[in-house]
Amino acid sequence: MPDSSRRTPNTWRRWLTTSLVAVAAAALIITGTTMVTTSPEGATDLEGNAVELDPGTTPDPAILEKMNPVDDVGDRFVVPSVGLNVPLGSLTMVDGDITPPGFTSAYTVRNLGVSPDDASEGTVFVVMHSLRGGGVGPGNALIDVDAERASVEPGAQVSIGELTYTITGDMAITKAAIQSEASVWKNTSGRLIIVTCLQRPEGGPSHENIVITAQLNP
Repeated sequence: MPDSSRRTPNTWRRWLTTSLVAVAAAALIITGTTMVTTSPEGATDLEGNAVELDPGTTPDPAILEKMNPVDDVGDRFVVPSVGLNVPLGSLTMVDGDITPPGFTSAYTVRNLGVSPDDASEGTVFVVMHSLRGGGVGPGNALIDVDAERASVEPGAQVSIGELTYTITGDMAITKAAIQSEASVWKNTSGRLIIVTCLQRPEGGPSHENIVITAQLNP
């Protein structure tokens, strides 16, 4: 298989730099806030809260169509240690652009590394959104915002369908640096790379990504 570092998406960080806000109805009652934001597409997070993209970050419909995203391929993405269990979807990188369309699924990237069917031969890449402002995306379970690191420890298990991986490490990396970080994109037998946004303790748009690495169990 070709080395994925040679196929690093030149605008991978587009979706990763997209800041998303989910407004929970319960939170509105508690805080007394009267403003409700909604997405034109009616997008919701894992708790059914409306999600709104920041101005200027709406994905290009033409690119989204070419990505042919599927929110659920019939398998689950599961990290038991943090209580994460969501549908596994898939999408295609188009012209170096990766934009997960939903906020309740994890997505494999069809044309980076290898597919889960060929997991022993290379790296499987999984991407997902995390949300700020009270929203709950799949990626929120994987980050410790206050500690500014991953919430999962080495040795924890990750399941993708019938495959099981053991987490080996994580790193925080700026959105500007991830494109050229060869250690992320290399194609290594039996490896899993999970990428989501690292939200900031003080709030506001995310400046970093969390990259979690794992190795396929025998």
